[in-house]
Amino acid sequence: MKFNNIKLVAIALLVSFSAYNCSNDDDNGPTGPTGPNFTGTFAQQDQMARPAINTVFVEMVDKNTFNTTVPSNQGAAFQSKFEAKLLSLNPGYTTNALGFDASAFTGALATDVLTVSLTGTTTFFDGTNVLTGRTLADDVISTELLLIFGGPTGADNPGLTDDNVDANDKPFLSSFPYLASPW
Repeated sequence: MKFNNIKLVAIALLVSFSAYNCSNDDDNGPTGPTGPNFTGTFAQQDQMARPAINTVFVEMVDKNTFNTTVPSNQGAAFQSKFEAKLLSLNPGYTTNALGFDASAFTGALATDVLTVSLTGTTTFFDGTNVLTGRTLADDVISTELLLIFGGPTGADNPGLTDDNVDANDKPFLSSFPYLASPW
């Protein structure tokens, strides 16, 4: 008799667990896609308007602070740290191909926004126009290396001014989404 009671309790537990785990609560909510929900609290996690600037110039201890600092406050908070980093990377830095001394250059870098020209050439740097946007084909890393190590004419330290990656591994598309398909 005792064995039968244990079997009944086990069966009752099994049925109740099954009923609980197989409940159909999802029928009470909306069906199909509902779209994004913007009612929560969101936090800035990363800033990368200009490739490699955050990676190279922001020390690890400052990453979270930099990434959550409003861009209009970044220059005041980080310019001196960027300048110290620039001069540690290139102790011989005087000016770059843009004519920026260390203070002016790092002041421009410390505010992590990508400016875009709505009326002129859109480019990261084409020898004349600078930071007026960015096209997919712009060689931003070589440009940044040139501006850090190339000196006033861009010809100083030739081994450090080019990453030697001159094109994407696949051609860009001529229509949206423009990026080449992944491998």
